[in-house]
Amino acid sequence: MKKLIGKIMMCMCLIGFQGTVDAAERGTADEAVALVRKAIAYIKANGREKAFAEFSDPSGQFKDRDLYIMVYDMSGNNKAHGANPKLIGKNLSAIKDADGHFIVKSFIDVARAKGHGWVDYKWPNPVSNAVEPKSTYVERYEDILLGCGIYK
Repeated sequence: MKKLIGKIMMCMCLIGFQGTVDAAERGTADEAVALVRKAIAYIKANGREKAFAEFSDPSGQFKDRDLYIMVYDMSGNNKAHGANPKLIGKNLSAIKDADGHFIVKSFIDVARAKGHGWVDYKWPNPVSNAVEPKSTYVERYEDILLGCGIYK
């Protein structure tokens, strides 16, 4: 019985430790904003073509744990995506979250109205395989918007 209790305690400790590790592997809101602003500076210094390629490189400097850059034009066409390069060139304005909210359209609305801000929605987390609340910071730069999201 003592061995069983010991094993249960060990499992509970490991599960608790895993939660700590998972939290440490997630980016913060401040880090998401900083990554978007770094990406805008990179576009200014290097041009769009080089920047979009760098943003879409899964090993590049714009991929940090679960943080990555995505870029859309104001019609919802994806120009760069750090997590899924297969989305590049596709119009994603009709993409909805689990509650039926238009995600990319919301990005565009915030970028047009305020220039920058946060959009909340629900999205599958590739780590947990569960639909979770997510918040993406978007910022307009000229005729495009850049975004970086965090799971809450």
